[in-house]
Amino acid sequence: MQEIIQKLEEKRDQARQGGGQRRIDTQHKKGKLTARERIGVFLDPDSFDEWDMFVGHRCTDFGMDEQVVPGDGVITGHGTINGKLVFVFSQDFTVFGGSLSEAHAEKICKVMDQAMKVGAPVIGLNDSGGARIQEGVASLAGYAEVFQRNVMASGVVPQISMIMGPCAGGAVYSPAMTDFIFMVRDTSYMFVTGPDVVKTVTHEEVTHEELGGASTHTATSGVADRAFENDMEALLYLRRFVDFLPANNREKPPVRETTDPWDRVEMSLDSLIPDNPNKPYDMKELIAKMVDEDDFFEIQPDYAANIVVGFGRIEGHTVGIVANQPMVLAGCLDISSSIKGARFVRFCDCFNIPIVTLVDVPGFMPGTTQEYGGIIKHGAKLLFAFAEATVPKVTLITRKAYGGAYDVMSSKHLRGDLNLAWPSAEIAVMGPKGAVEIIFREDIGDEEKIEQRTEEYRERFANPFIAGHRGYIDDVIMPHNTRMRVARGLRMLRNKKLDNPWKKHANIPL
Repeated sequence: MQEIIQKLEEKRDQARQGGGQRRIDTQHKKGKLTARERIGVFLDPDSFDEWDMFVGHRCTDFGMDEQVVPGDGVITGHGTINGKLVFVFSQDFTVFGGSLSEAHAEKICKVMDQAMKVGAPVIGLNDSGGARIQEGVASLAGYAEVFQRNVMASGVVPQISMIMGPCAGGAVYSPAMTDFIFMVRDTSYMFVTGPDVVKTVTHEEVTHEELGGASTHTATSGVADRAFENDMEALLYLRRFVDFLPANNREKPPVRETTDPWDRVEMSLDSLIPDNPNKPYDMKELIAKMVDEDDFFEIQPDYAANIVVGFGRIEGHTVGIVANQPMVLAGCLDISSSIKGARFVRFCDCFNIPIVTLVDVPGFMPGTTQEYGGIIKHGAKLLFAFAEATVPKVTLITRKAYGGAYDVMSSKHLRGDLNLAWPSAEIAVMGPKGAVEIIFREDIGDEEKIEQRTEEYRERFANPFIAGHRGYIDDVIMPHNTRMRVARGLRMLRNKKLDNPWKKHANIPL
């Protein structure tokens, strides 16, 4: 028996060595942790149960039968984050460059299948050179098996991808179908075709970083949700992020104890809105003062910054926040912000997370670039997402809510549960000056008369009371009471039940 135990330990030691000390040292020289070290940082101490440690590939071509490494380039299993069950796979770049083989894919599929059965999040720590070329179509089949599970798990359990190294070719599509993608600056990249292929086909010269680095995907393409400075920071932020999410679509969001009073008054909010209606202010100040302990986890902070989305807590309960940002493009909705907002709203709706919407929107962005780019269809995505959502929806209009953008931003007409406004709210078909110049065309040129009529229009229509008169606004509140009123509303809605008509699935305007 002692011999068998010793042999087991030897096999475990061999598996823990991955591709060997030389490759581990190379990984460290690049500023990267190994696959096992990443799991050690990410999960609670001693909570990781590894599966399939001894699995090896089955390829015999190109001399591969002489290069079998236990684990086959991916570490899989389950553990806990602050006591909460999660499933994880961590690709090991020291073994065949983390390339995906048939056996490698089977290991990932096994933990994904189990995660769906027990209702727990799946987190992938990606660091892979792509499909293992020596296996040919078997590795491509492995990718497709993973893709199918990504689709089946979508909306059932949260799926998160942390890109911690290369992610190229078919490898990018699995992260693309997960709920959130995070990256590490300078050491991770994603692209469908690499710089060499790009140069051959399009004659463009581009670096790995320019083509698919963290800065590109967090600020330009919008593919990734956030980027972090190094592996350690990324994994610690990921722990914090997972804490906001429920384990699956049948559970309510987690609750964390807080000492922050639910009825905290913030007098500074009374002066947040400038007297000049064309002057911007920072909507993130309102978010910070509304949520528990100033704790807001923003998603895609560097992309489409005219809309702010992310997670916070109110009375310890997770909420999703969607807010127009007057500091960027005056808070107008455009193609990118509509897509960003819609995807976030749909995630919250999948996982029973109440949505708080903060509105200051002068309309949709005008211009040929937006029209030719399909603003009509893309803008409809945000409208569709809010209208379809059945989770508790609390909306607060702080200043402008003009035209169709008023409707889109979780209005009462899209089944908003509690719709509030500050006294500074302006709810109208369009801005006062634009409206006057259409209604009183004959007065254009007479600046004094136009100014007078603009002021009349503002007093008569650009306020929250006409909408309040019709019941489209439930109450006009003092800004300093915002946290209290939102908290009270969410508490009232905690047991809300609303079902959409039965259907196989909706046909969102993609």
